[in-house]
Amino acid sequence: MPAAATKVSRRRRKEARPGELTAAALTLFVEKGYAATRLADVAALAEGEQLVAGFAGSSDALLRAVAERLWHLIGSQRIGGIPKLVFAEAHNFPEIARFYHEEVIRRGTALVRSVIERGVARGEFRAVDVEAALHLVIAPVLMRMVWRHSMDICSAAGVTDERYFAEYHELMLRGLRAAPAEGRIE
Repeated sequence: MPAAATKVSRRRRKEARPGELTAAALTLFVEKGYAATRLADVAALAEGEQLVAGFAGSSDALLRAVAERLWHLIGSQRIGGIPKLVFAEAHNFPEIARFYHEEVIRRGTALVRSVIERGVARGEFRAVDVEAALHLVIAPVLMRMVWRHSMDICSAAGVTDERYFAEYHELMLRGLRAAPAEGRIE
């Protein structure tokens, strides 16, 4: 093979490598780690479901507890990088995206939806479009997961998880809370 042809072949091979590595990583993820990932995610969601079912406090406190529990069990762990990988590769691996959506995302959104609906039904949260509010509640948590497993490698956020979630809860709950009744002190 002529030297020029070998150089072109190597260049093509080098350019193709990132895609091949991603495909190989996803294949390993599916074969070796997907079951474990799925079990870990589902176990965390099951804990969240148990928390919601038995919670006697306010819906404010429940929403905070659910978000914190999911963050500590999934978001702050290595497994929290899975959403970033699934989102980035959904177009190339739709079967993985579909599975992740069905097994993890739908279950997680149902959990948060139940907390919002509980708060609205009890008059603790204002009447909101639950489907829209649900995505607005979840999006900052997902963004924090993606950020943690990407840009935080260079400490780009400059905000600790504790500060982030303290502000997140305050902003989120102020937006959801029902207006206090006349004469009632909150």
